Amino acid sequence: MTFGEQPAYLRVAGDLRKKIADGSLPPHTRLPSQARIREEYGVSDTVALEARKVLMAEGLVEGRSGSGTYVRERPVPRRIARTGFRGPGASSPFRQEQAADGTRGTWESRSEQAEANGAVAERLGIRVGDRVMCTKYVFRDAGEVMMLSTSWEPLAVTGRTPVMLPEEGPLGGCGVVDRMAAIDVVVDNVAEEVGARPGLAEELLALGGVPGHVVLVVQRTYYASGRPVETADIVVPADRYRVSYHLPVR
Repeated sequence: MTFGEQPAYLRVAGDLRKKIADGSLPPHTRLPSQARIREEYGVSDTVALEARKVLMAEGLVEGRSGSGTYVRERPVPRRIARTGFRGPGASSPFRQEQAADGTRGTWESRSEQAEANGAVAERLGIRVGDRVMCTKYVFRDAGEVMMLSTSWEPLAVTGRTPVMLPEEGPLGGCGVVDRMAAIDVVVDNVAEEVGARPGLAEELLALGGVPGHVVLVVQRTYYASGRPVETADIVVPADRYRVSYHLPVR
């Protein structure tokens, strides 16, 4: 193979990808069989198989048991608004962001005490094994799961207070800023770091994805005078949503 020349399976995958993109192979159309790809492109069975694997890994096609491989419906990405730090006195960030986007979302949650693992302890500035309140969320838009979130709060901050459970009590569901203010902890900064990775099996099961699909992960941490008081992983299916930031200019 000369410099700059693609392997045969990538050239075949690239041509099929173009046909999917321009509508020559529309959604729900059966992908050419392995034998047809071999004949049309003059390649081996191995090359034809690897080309199909590439398209499946990219989420462009899906296998149907006993039927073959078909072009997937490509969803039009929708927007999830992220507006950074908001002052106290309003609803939860999710409610605010959904309202800003003109949609109505719902969520369910479950909280339980846990021990901080290495990654969580580092993000919260605590020791491994320290007690935290772990809350798992499932967010929906019009009944469809759109986002997952897992948050951790150090019980050294919230333990034995009225806001120990994020979604219960008089300030349940009000968001980190208002809840912390109720126990005289003033949140003054929030940091978010966005990355992408293949979704975990349990995440894709909840989000309606298929193995190999990529998810966006927003690592968010709230701070009070430099001390982390809450950190969370927010997981979004990358093929269906875009994370949109609207930040004030100071």
